[in-house]
Amino acid sequence: MTSVTGPYTVADVMTTEVVAVTPDTGFKDIAAAMRRWKVTALPVVEGEGRVVGVVSEADLLPKEEFHEHRPGMIEQMRRLADTAKAGSVTAGELMTSPAVTVGPDATLPGAARLMAVRHVKRLPVVDGGGTLRGIVSRSDLLKVFLRPDEELAAEIRRTVVERLFPLSHGAVGVTVEHGVATLTGPVRDERLIPVAERLAHAVEGVVDVRCLLRAPAEG
Repeated sequence: MTSVTGPYTVADVMTTEVVAVTPDTGFKDIAAAMRRWKVTALPVVEGEGRVVGVVSEADLLPKEEFHEHRPGMIEQMRRLADTAKAGSVTAGELMTSPAVTVGPDATLPGAARLMAVRHVKRLPVVDGGGTLRGIVSRSDLLKVFLRPDEELAAEIRRTVVERLFPLSHGAVGVTVEHGVATLTGPVRDERLIPVAERLAHAVEGVVDVRCLLRAPAEG
């Protein structure tokens, strides 16, 4: 994961070495690639790397399910997509298309929301032309929580404390332990304390914030 000064994007956490298949890749080769690379889904690309779909374990399972069990007419009608995939032999026939993709500039919360809404565990990352540039998984989105505590503290001090409290930032203490940030000390403008807490929460990798900032003592 690269170090950035602004909000993290998909490009900062994605995997750039991606295993992909083409529409004419056969069933056994798809299954073998998934097993070898320990992935549950593969982007399907054509031409110069344009993503046209995604084939997942779920797309392969109907063939196993119906291997010894021939579905009746009613079941075939009720599970038309699954029974069709049971007879498919290539990625082009098995894949889900169009693929659910994300751009490299997408925010991590945006990518996480897309995964949740579309019920997928990983997203192909494509450029403006639809060409595959990487892949981002749920575990990739959690990489920000591996940032060192010292790095998080420095970013909170630089982007939150020094900007909000230019006159009193020297009196503010910022510590981070196991991702939990603690802000202590007096600040001149107590109206900005809730803002400081909210901005500290927004720093990528922060797990929680204990805001103990206070107005300066009178007298």
